[in-house]
Amino acid sequence: MTLLCVGASATLSGCGLGNGPGSLFVDPGRYSATHCNEMAARWKYLRDREKSLRNLIDKANESGGGAVIGALTYRTDYESVLTEEKLLQQAAAEKKCELTQAYQSDQTIR
Repeated sequence: MTLLCVGASATLSGCGLGNGPGSLFVDPGRYSATHCNEMAARWKYLRDREKSLRNLIDKANESGGGAVIGALTYRTDYESVLTEEKLLQQAAAEKKCELTQAYQSDQTIR
C-alpha cells in the first residue's frame, strides 16, 4: 500500500511541471548536443513507441479490469514518451531542424 501511495504521489507531483507528468523521467537537456539527423531518427522511434503504447492501453481498456492494469503497466511509459516528444520538438525548433523529412524527387517531371 505504501508503494502505491508513493507511486501516486510521484505521478501527481509531476502534474505541476511544465512539460507534463512524464518530465520526472526525462532529462530536459537531453537533446542539447544532438544533431538534426539523430533528432529525426529519435522522433520516428518516439512516434512509433507512442502508437504502440496507445494500442496496448486501448487493448487493455477493452476488458473489465484491464483499464487499471493498462494504466499501471503502460501509462508511465506513455507519459514519458509524450514528454520526450515535447522536449525533442522544442530542441528541434531551437536548432531549426525538421523532424519529418520532406521527400524530394531527384527526377524532373516531363
